[in-house]
Amino acid sequence: MVQGTLYIVSAPSGAGKSSLIQALLKTQPLYDTQVSISHTTRPMRPGEKHGEHYFFVSKEEFRELIEHDDFLEHAEVFGNYYGTSRKAIEQVLSTGVDVFLDIDWQGAKQIRERMPHARSIFVLPPSKDELDRRLRGRGQDSEEVIAKRMAQAVAEITHYVEYDYLIVNDDFDLALLDLKTIIRAERLRLGRQKLRHDGLITKLLAD
Repeated sequence: MVQGTLYIVSAPSGAGKSSLIQALLKTQPLYDTQVSISHTTRPMRPGEKHGEHYFFVSKEEFRELIEHDDFLEHAEVFGNYYGTSRKAIEQVLSTGVDVFLDIDWQGAKQIRERMPHARSIFVLPPSKDELDRRLRGRGQDSEEVIAKRMAQAVAEITHYVEYDYLIVNDDFDLALLDLKTIIRAERLRLGRQKLRHDGLITKLLAD
């Protein structure tokens, strides 16, 4: 069985990483690609569903999960906690399915330490003005929150050098194509292709 690849996708809030991942999943069958559903202590936003977008838990429940070492990574962002189930990720990867993690640079760092074979992708906005426009366009955050997110974005962007791939989300369709290209290239790596086409290779090399 070919082992699936774990993809770490990070970006400052408003850069469009979640939209890119969701658009990608619509073009990929579930037996090929899935997105990891994280645990979080932040309040549920309009339109979100428990178990579909996140597993929404209390801070007390989250701390208990940490104590039991149930998370592959966890981090605190804007006063709320986010974490990824270790067991769930490992189980899906073992079936050959690629998994996408939508996490910040703190979580990405933890993942790379525990799973060095994971691939990481950082998404940049085309400009600060465009990032500000996207954050305001959500209509969900106050001026104070937007200001904090803009300041945090600059700090987050400095970590782009820690990633394997860099995508600038200016033209959404082009950024999505870049993301698909990365996946395609990873699936064509020698190790995965050798396992997938072992029978063919054996026949081709037979006397």
